[in-house]
Amino acid sequence: QLQLVESGGGSVPSGGSLRLSCTASGVAVSGYWMAWFRQVPGQLRAGVAFISDDGATNYTDLAKGRFTISRDDAKNTLYLQMNDLKPEDTGIYHCAARGSSPGPWMEFVAGWDYWGQGTQVSVSS
Repeated sequence: QLQLVESGGGSVPSGGSLRLSCTASGVAVSGYWMAWFRQVPGQLRAGVAFISDDGATNYTDLAKGRFTISRDDAKNTLYLQMNDLKPEDTGIYHCAARGSSPGPWMEFVAGWDYWGQGTQVSVSS
């Protein structure tokens, strides 16, 4: 069974940077699509960044130009480099995985099968 554990969250001032990590265990994720989502209280969990099994990346408007998703399959780890953080980036960041392409459901929770518990990111103005 694939398990995902996020780390790297914290509290930073506006304009700061953080690097989130998502370490997988139980299964080698080299053949998996992976993603980062953000959860804000009272709102649906929203897709941020996505990476295919061969390294192709996609971003929603939440991330474009400021965040970079990457993976190191040798370490079974997914990353999200977050630069120029803004207060509206505050939330719990979850990583997700799926053993095949999520297709048109990529930006939605329903497109993913495995989830981590999340790591809190707080950005102060």
